[in-house]
Amino acid sequence: MSMREIIVEFMKQPKYKPMLKEELAVAFKIDRKYQREFFKSLESMEKEGIILKARNERYGLLNNEYMALGVLEGNEKGFGFVISKDRPGEDVFISAENMNGAMHGDKVVVNILKRREASRKQEGEIIRILERANETVIGTYEGNGNFGFVIPDNHKLSYDIFIPKAGSMNAKDGHKVIVELTRWPEPRRNPEGSVVEVLGYPWEKGTDILSIVRMFNLPSVFPEDVIKEAQAVPMRIPEDEISRRRDLRQLKLFTIDGADAKDLDDAVSIESLDNGGYRLGVHIADVSHYVKDGSPLDKEALKRGNSVYLLDRVIPMLPHELSNGICSLNPNEDRLAMSVIMDIDKKGKVYAHEIFESVINSKARLIYDDVSDLLEGKTSTEGKLKEVAEELFIMKELMDILRARRERRGSIDFDFPESYIELDENGKPIDVRKLERRVANRLIEEFMLVCNETVAERFFWAQIPFLYRIHEDPNPEKVADFLRFIHNFGYSIRGKELHPKDFQRLTDEIKGRREEPVISTLLLRTMQKAVYSSEPGKHFGLAAQYYSHFTSPIRRYPDLQIHRIIKETLRGSLSHRRMEHLEGRLPEVADHTSMTERRAEEAEREVDDLKKAQYMAERIGEEYDGIVSSVTSFGMFVQLENTIEGLVHFSNMEDDFYFFDEENYMIVGERTKRTYRLGDEVRIKVIGADIGKKNIDFAIASVNVDTDD
Repeated sequence: MSMREIIVEFMKQPKYKPMLKEELAVAFKIDRKYQREFFKSLESMEKEGIILKARNERYGLLNNEYMALGVLEGNEKGFGFVISKDRPGEDVFISAENMNGAMHGDKVVVNILKRREASRKQEGEIIRILERANETVIGTYEGNGNFGFVIPDNHKLSYDIFIPKAGSMNAKDGHKVIVELTRWPEPRRNPEGSVVEVLGYPWEKGTDILSIVRMFNLPSVFPEDVIKEAQAVPMRIPEDEISRRRDLRQLKLFTIDGADAKDLDDAVSIESLDNGGYRLGVHIADVSHYVKDGSPLDKEALKRGNSVYLLDRVIPMLPHELSNGICSLNPNEDRLAMSVIMDIDKKGKVYAHEIFESVINSKARLIYDDVSDLLEGKTSTEGKLKEVAEELFIMKELMDILRARRERRGSIDFDFPESYIELDENGKPIDVRKLERRVANRLIEEFMLVCNETVAERFFWAQIPFLYRIHEDPNPEKVADFLRFIHNFGYSIRGKELHPKDFQRLTDEIKGRREEPVISTLLLRTMQKAVYSSEPGKHFGLAAQYYSHFTSPIRRYPDLQIHRIIKETLRGSLSHRRMEHLEGRLPEVADHTSMTERRAEEAEREVDDLKKAQYMAERIGEEYDGIVSSVTSFGMFVQLENTIEGLVHFSNMEDDFYFFDEENYMIVGERTKRTYRLGDEVRIKVIGADIGKKNIDFAIASVNVDTDD
């Protein structure tokens, strides 16, 4: 039993009364020379919320009946919710008066004041701030003579930050700045800070996206030792390294990527077998050969967790010397790879496979749109793809087989439209349109899926420490709400035990209908978030028993980590001691990379929302057709064909007084009885766009739906 566990057991005793740290040291007979270490353990346990230190400096256990530990989700109106990992679905409402100086993102202890009742959430008061989330804040400076204020870009931070004149760094009105907080908020007193960097005016090229990069603390500059290590990597492969690998340089393999992709980390090959099956090769850049475990490159890659793709820039996990250079599978250049060769039968089952270290030479760098044009019959085989046309059509055959097999087992395919936002040379959005997910994109997705599953299953049965990609069953309460919602559209899911197949049948049923985007979106919100885990678990959305991320080590750290494990296994160097080390390390890697993935997704979404607001700000007064994508107690959201979404607020619906019928999930006019439901087609006029808040406002121009008068 560890010292932490001993302390917890000691405090669980019925006779235990809160003690000072010195008293605890005496109780545990801690030698004076080890007391400092013991006190650090107590502080660490307090920060993690395992124990609580009262105002009289005495330690005791957190009372789970009356208290909760969690992270504060702020609101611009001053109130917030504490979200507890230990109490899923039991968020605690915190009024502005009970925040007690806490800010959005802080790790806090909350005292429960009112229990949950029917439709009311439980309420509480923050009694302890364990960990501050906002050492620095990004915002807009507003000067006022001898002092100024910074209005945070993150509107969940409800306080403006007071800046004394001496701490302004000569910032001007409207400048985007980074502020270091010097004093936390108190009742009736704003937090204080000093400007530490002036980013520039928001309309200057790149400043707006740079502000988001800084807001999410995305590390955009590589340390000097990392750059030096990357620059020292040889750009040629030594002959002795080639000789110890399987040589696949004569194999006809190639990459298929977007036109602007520079980090090419996967190549594919195909062969028809005499038994009617297929031999599929997935060849992944061997990044682990160049990024050694524990090196400066490795530590920085882990810190970043993944590459982040923003509209006008990429924040790579690895320096360009590697990601766009020796690790990128550029055509007609020898490259080191990890190859997975799978023999697949006519029903899509992988009945044999090999994983090995290889040296490859890509024969072509193909573009998604060109391959799609060929496979969709829009171009002939006589064009630039003539040399690989036969292989591409065989790949299309296999893709259809693999997809059908996945659908049979119940894998859910969310076909959400993605946005393509085109910027001019000054970073101004000049076009926003729906991005098609065409056959070539699906082909590569399908091949990567089957490869990731094959690798995960192999190492599950080998009982070797590994990183899995898991997706837990949906939350039953959210599922119940979702089932009530789809009932309004005449859909239902039968059966007590929900299986991915039930949701898949629904997605098939709604395909092509006007309510498809809305139901698909709500279905996705019903799902849990996929995460990395050192413990094996199923992937609900894919209906897969085993799944991992193996295919993108240039841009995802978990892939790089498992490449190392695979290579050590293949070489027979995975000792018992090394496995013990991995068992301790992998949970931390899983938690950290799950966090960096969420951070990247949030930053990417924030940039997209910003540019969409900028785009619509130039189109005030214009009219568009759209569909009702969400209804709320204050209005309805409408999504346009180009994926942009805006709010029609009740206050802008002037033909009647509207209210939200929560039971039937629709908006109803009190006098006219006109209704708006999810999926209804409407014509809107753009009436406003708040670029700072990234919000777009619409008004109804005309209605394309039947109404009840």
